[in-house]
Amino acid sequence: MDVVLEVCDQFLFDYMYQLVLPARLAPSGLTSQTFANGTSMSTWQYKPATEYLHMTPSQAAYGSLWARDNMWRQGVSLFLILWIFGFLVYFVFASLSYLFIFDKKTFEHPKFLKNQIWLEIKQANEAMPIMALCTAPLLVAEVRGYGFLYDTLDEAPWPWWNWFQIPLFLFFTDFGIYWIHRGLHHPWVYKHLHKPHHKWIMPTPFASHAFHPLDGYAQSLPYHIFPFLFPLQKVAYVALFVFINFWTIMIHDGEYIANNPIINGAACHSIHHLAFNYNYGQYFTLWDRIGGSYRAPEQEMFQKEVKMSEEHWKKEVEVMEQIQLEVEGEDDREYEPEMETKKRQ
Repeated sequence: MDVVLEVCDQFLFDYMYQLVLPARLAPSGLTSQTFANGTSMSTWQYKPATEYLHMTPSQAAYGSLWARDNMWRQGVSLFLILWIFGFLVYFVFASLSYLFIFDKKTFEHPKFLKNQIWLEIKQANEAMPIMALCTAPLLVAEVRGYGFLYDTLDEAPWPWWNWFQIPLFLFFTDFGIYWIHRGLHHPWVYKHLHKPHHKWIMPTPFASHAFHPLDGYAQSLPYHIFPFLFPLQKVAYVALFVFINFWTIMIHDGEYIANNPIINGAACHSIHHLAFNYNYGQYFTLWDRIGGSYRAPEQEMFQKEVKMSEEHWKKEVEVMEQIQLEVEGEDDREYEPEMETKKRQ
């Protein structure tokens, strides 16, 4: 993440910290600022985060009491990056998915909640700053060199590692998320942490990040732990971070493209929201199959006219309500008025 941090420092944070925490004037010709007693306040000198990108710092880079290598500055900056960048990725791409992929007929589903999209966005945006605050210390440790991130492809432990690291990352994180996610469904934990995400029986793309903040943080841990255990190329790390967010949106978009027995796509994840205790995996069905929690999508889910029919919805609701009663007890969700009328009849 030091590559992203350097770009943000260059174009935003150098000026922000110079304004908020300006440095005292340094003697002519010195790039590091000094205290009045002459002791050095910062020995920071520019070193590119990656050989693939070189940006000469502006004078603002030397204009703050907190130099770029200050741990507290790094923590604040990474918190803001996680929060703001996370919000932009979430809102922009969830909006695009909603506009061009999500089937608006879902609004008519009997389990679609009243004001659901607004509630999803509200919950996601309440969670993001807390998730960012919890995650920032891990990124600070990574930026300060405590992990196994490497820069150029030649620095890989073996030439083949540059390709092997990608599937290893996906399988490692999928394994970790499976067990964390399954643990979040334990009755002692579910009602306190994971139930807010299961409020959405028929999720939209905006539900992708609508978690309790500690739930979202817990499920993100495998991503951030990986580079402390295995070598990972810096740019690949950033690309995978973006991919993870895209994937999370995609599995909540309700568009079932293909019934792949290996990939845990939107169809598998929709079953998780409807049937609760199945399909905990993030990318693959492997750990669900091993753990006995895999439930294959029915073929009719891939026939759009069938899956959006009232007959299919009625069948879904009957199964869902039985499982929901076992898992949660009384249903405290507030559905659209039409459903409320049916429930009273």
